[in-house]
Amino acid sequence: VFQAFNLLPSLTVEQNVLLPVRLAGQRQDHRRAAEVLARVGLADKARRRPGELSGGQQQRVAVARALVTSPDVIFADEPTGALDTGTAAEVLGLLRHAVDTLGATVVMVTHDPAAAAWADRVLFLADGAFADHLERGSAERIAARMTALTGRTRAGAGAGAGAGVGAGAAA
Repeated sequence: VFQAFNLLPSLTVEQNVLLPVRLAGQRQDHRRAAEVLARVGLADKARRRPGELSGGQQQRVAVARALVTSPDVIFADEPTGALDTGTAAEVLGLLRHAVDTLGATVVMVTHDPAAAAWADRVLFLADGAFADHLERGSAERIAARMTALTGRTRAGAGAGAGAGVGAGAAA
């Protein structure tokens, strides 16, 4: 699941959802696509093109595309970065549902403590290396840990060197 959705504008929503199946050379199951689109609240949008949808709806299509093959692992790169707070919560709820109900593992990269708080485990990266972790942390605890790690990486950095801290969330 990409931050920028990466939907193909010339395909319908249903065709975008079925794209992984098609690329794998498997038979396209239109009933499965309809089921997954219903799960993400877009059952009535199957024949539309991505450009006719809001950003939140496009991200839900991207989540449906990730779910259509019933994967064991879903990777999400800043899946809420371009969304408003309410829509972000909807998308995170869909990913959480994939964990709780479908048994999938979601590996999400985010700089947003509120998004990371949806995870069972949060791993912190600082300057490209694992720096810390939290189990079921609140947004406030995650933000505080990110702030502390940012201060630590800046204190150890040479003059003019940049430092970055992010959280990887695994559910």
